[in-house]
Amino acid sequence: MIFERSLQRELAYTAGAVFMVLLTIMLTTMMIRIVGFAASGQIDPRDVLVLIGLTVIGYTAVMLIVTLFVSILFVLTRWYRDSEMVVWFASGVSLTQLIRPIATFSAPILVLIVFFAFVGWPWSNARSQMIRERFQQRDEVSLLAPGQFRESPTTHRVFFIEGMSPDQSHVENVFVTSTDNGRVSVIVSRSGHTETQPDGDRFVVLDNGRRYDGVPGQPDFRIMEFQQYGVKIQSQPVVSSLTPSALPTRRLLRNPTRDNLGELAWRAGLPLIALNLMLLAIPLAYQNPRRGRTINLVMAVLIYLTYSNLLNVVQSWIEQGKLSFGVGLVALHIVVGALVAFLFWMRVRNRPLITRATFRRAAQGN
Repeated sequence: MIFERSLQRELAYTAGAVFMVLLTIMLTTMMIRIVGFAASGQIDPRDVLVLIGLTVIGYTAVMLIVTLFVSILFVLTRWYRDSEMVVWFASGVSLTQLIRPIATFSAPILVLIVFFAFVGWPWSNARSQMIRERFQQRDEVSLLAPGQFRESPTTHRVFFIEGMSPDQSHVENVFVTSTDNGRVSVIVSRSGHTETQPDGDRFVVLDNGRRYDGVPGQPDFRIMEFQQYGVKIQSQPVVSSLTPSALPTRRLLRNPTRDNLGELAWRAGLPLIALNLMLLAIPLAYQNPRRGRTINLVMAVLIYLTYSNLLNVVQSWIEQGKLSFGVGLVALHIVVGALVAFLFWMRVRNRPLITRATFRRAAQGN
């Protein structure tokens, strides 16, 4: 019991530190990426913090999986290096008896992984998609930014303004160009303002300007001066269709299309990955004094990347119809579970995973 409490306490401290490091890396990466989207006009700058928070919520399940795997590996590797595992084995306790205290520590994390995989991931994706679509469906006035050329997503218009009031009701030094059936129209104005008609239509009313109409390459241009000129503000129709990653789990079950089943297999695979990696970390943590101290961490990174990429491949095969949902749901995890059982058998029998004879046979084969 003393060893178990000590192990669980050290696992908790290590898991907290590892999760904070992963969270910092995630926040930094997402901040750079999302700020870049805002700078290029793909999202509203006011939504940057919200989108970062939603992204972190969506990837919390993945961060918890890595936290669980790395923390168990770190703690047990240190125990081997500091000869604490020698004391554990000398007390008559086998390697398999580490499963119970580690499973007790991992149970709350596994519950959180299930929650974020089946609830947090689709919820954050749905909110992020809604925010992005709302920004893309804004009207033409919302597109304008002082000192920048902006193209309307609904019409063949390009806007340029030199100055704008904070509430976007007044603009200064306006340039508007549009193309219709090969004819180009250019409008320049010193100032303008927005008006809303009783029927709900919105206009940008330009003051004291000129309009140039004609076909490029031909001399028959028309030049008109005006005191006021109204340009109707267009807006995109609201068309919203949630992707499978943004659909709640119950909707995936009610509508079992290939894409939905692939997404469901990916979500169900996250807790299974966490369970297999939790068990895999126990035999993988064996520390040979003659080996480098970082080899376990390198192997852990390679194993996690391979496992997660294979899960993505399985999801893609289910979506393409190359693999049935039932086989894709369990086959990969059963194979990894069998590998975990084999590694336990090797470690319990105190057999090395790679021997010198293995290297000699490989060298002779080359």
